[in-house]
Amino acid sequence: MTDLFTGDTGLWVLFATGFLSATLLPGGSEANLIAAVKLGDNPIWQIVAVVAIGNTLGGLTNYWLGLLLPDKTSEQKQSHKALLWLKKYGYWSLLLSWMPIIGDPLCLAAGWLRMRFWWCAVVILIGKTLRYIALAAIVLGLFPALSF
Repeated sequence: MTDLFTGDTGLWVLFATGFLSATLLPGGSEANLIAAVKLGDNPIWQIVAVVAIGNTLGGLTNYWLGLLLPDKTSEQKQSHKALLWLKKYGYWSLLLSWMPIIGDPLCLAAGWLRMRFWWCAVVILIGKTLRYIALAAIVLGLFPALSF
């Protein structure tokens, strides 16, 4: 079982689980990141980069799905929580795209609102990368009070 998280295979598994966990499908990539970090077969920066890129591409898939939704009037867009966050905080709200429950709808809503793709991509990448850096740091014991 640990062979899934070592070498190039481990990086592909991380990429795939990162991608799938960021789409509207259920799933999580945290356990796989923890396993990859604990096994220590790949450099930490590579583990974080691969899972963050996969997760970002999954979030951008939600953005693209939002583009496929019919454009609604401004009145209809006011009632959704994710839309309210995006209206209030703009692109910066996408830093929270990594969060369970609200992250996927935020990316979907950004597409629906026709927000600029490259700004969304950059902010989503930053938020998701910071999350994985923090998780890897916790696993490595850099925050002893939070270590596994």
